[in-house]
Amino acid sequence: MAPVQKPKRVPTKRILDQLRMMYPNAHCELNYRNPFELLIATILSAQSTDRQVNIVTHDLFRRFPTPYDFLTLTVEELAEHIRGIGLFRNKSKNILQTCQILVDKYDGVVPNDRKALESLPGVGRKTANVVLSNAFGVPALAVDTHVQRVANRLALADSENPLETERQLLKRVPKRDWSDTHHQLIWHGRRICVARRPKCEQCDLASLCWYAKNQKGGTS
Repeated sequence: MAPVQKPKRVPTKRILDQLRMMYPNAHCELNYRNPFELLIATILSAQSTDRQVNIVTHDLFRRFPTPYDFLTLTVEELAEHIRGIGLFRNKSKNILQTCQILVDKYDGVVPNDRKALESLPGVGRKTANVVLSNAFGVPALAVDTHVQRVANRLALADSENPLETERQLLKRVPKRDWSDTHHQLIWHGRRICVARRPKCEQCDLASLCWYAKNQKGGTS
């Protein structure tokens, strides 16, 4: 059977306007008080949920509020503090290496430069985008699993590669809307457009959505 071809795209503005109406207060759901806490929380969030990260960091940031404090721990000790997070042993190693670099090169301050951020252990493009956007107000559109899924279902992008998806989104979404759209796509992916059995029948975007129009009965 031939694959379903994506139809002519709905104008991006219509989709963005609807997302804005659905999620006017969309924001980062990781709890943080400063760029350092956001950096660590975002590193921890890989292959984990924001809810679980917030549970772990509630006590972690109270006891170890700065990179200097983190460096009083061994890899094994930090791993015990973050045991509830996926890949906690590897993340413990990366976090302490990152803290050491922050102390040695940046006087304990998180840099607001993409290249510097991406040079830190455990920090890729997505994490750098999250920190730049939320901690420093730099327009960015991080592509996580939710953004990747929702953007392609809405035909805002057409790629299985997150970097290419980001490139396509940056081209279609006005720069002033990058950060807000990032959060709105995530909120939609968590609340309605979930990975399995998306709630198309409840979705106010269904009439604009390529994916919804190609599902029998509006569900997968």
